[in-house]
Amino acid sequence: MTKLSVNINKIATIRNARGGNNPDILHVALDCERFGADGITVHPRPDERHIRRDDVINLKPILTTEFNIEGNPQPAFVELVKSVRPTQVTLVPDSPGQITSNAGWDTRTHFDFLSDIVADFKALGIRTSIFIGTDPELIELAAKTGADRVELYTEPYATDFAKDPDAAVAPFVRAAEVARKCGLGLNAGHDLSLHNLAFFHQHIPWLDEVSIGHALICDALYLGLEETIRQYKACLE
Repeated sequence: MTKLSVNINKIATIRNARGGNNPDILHVALDCERFGADGITVHPRPDERHIRRDDVINLKPILTTEFNIEGNPQPAFVELVKSVRPTQVTLVPDSPGQITSNAGWDTRTHFDFLSDIVADFKALGIRTSIFIGTDPELIELAAKTGADRVELYTEPYATDFAKDPDAAVAPFVRAAEVARKCGLGLNAGHDLSLHNLAFFHQHIPWLDEVSIGHALICDALYLGLEETIRQYKACLE
């Protein structure tokens, strides 16, 4: 079964807006696990506008599901991941001031850099995943870096889904087949929602994991966190 990793960045954004510790990030993460989430994802950024370094450090010893840390592997991020040693690190090519991730890696241009980073993390027993688009050649090169998985950047799918679901999912199915042929595990994330997740999963049922934050937290405002997680999990059955 495809695992659901809940990205809790937006919870940290709410907390940081007022200072203090309400909502409590650690409590929310444990609630997500209790409500059925298979993992917790965080994406710390250099300006700590949502998840902070201390959050990452404090989450590690209390989580009982998979812990996924995603971000651009610059020196401070690499040092943090190596010290925490999560289940998985997802390498994302976002710039420091970016609002959200908006592209996958050009694994041709950054092949040597990614290969070195992947080797460092894997030496510590950390599963590595590379955030990637649907270009088959770039996926094949991701496999050659030694990465364990790729995470498909699904915003284009989400954007085009309403117009033509079959056309929207087609390049992702092809990309997923390339990844499988290369021996890569397969994750997906970005703008997946209750509206489009089940269709995506039906066409790529061998997905290992989806990482969902913004849409899930928005839905939780109306449905409650427990019911929202239940509905997202149902999309993956």
